[in-house]
Amino acid sequence: MGYQGSRRENKYSGGNENGASGGRFRRKRVCNFCVDKVEIDYKKYDVLRRYVNEYGRIKPRRQTGTCAKHQRALAVAIKRARHIALLPFVSD
Repeated sequence: MGYQGSRRENKYSGGNENGASGGRFRRKRVCNFCVDKVEIDYKKYDVLRRYVNEYGRIKPRRQTGTCAKHQRALAVAIKRARHIALLPFVSD
C-alpha cells in the first residue's frame, strides 16, 4: 500500500486525525453575565459563591465560562466580599 507514517494513531487521543471526538463536539460556554445582563456586585454573595471552589479559591475562566471582562470584575467582587466577611478566604 502506501507509507502511513504521517497518520499515526494514538490510543489515548479518543478522536480522529482532525481532533473531533467521535462526531461529537463540545459547545463553547457562554458568559452568564453577558447573556443575562447581570451586574456583578460584591453584596450578592450567593452569586459569587458559585465562582469559588470548596477551598475558597476563585475558579478559572475555563471552568466557569465567563468572559475576560467579567472574570476580572468577578475577582474584584470576590475579594471585596472576602474583606467584609461575606465570603471566606479559606475553608475549614
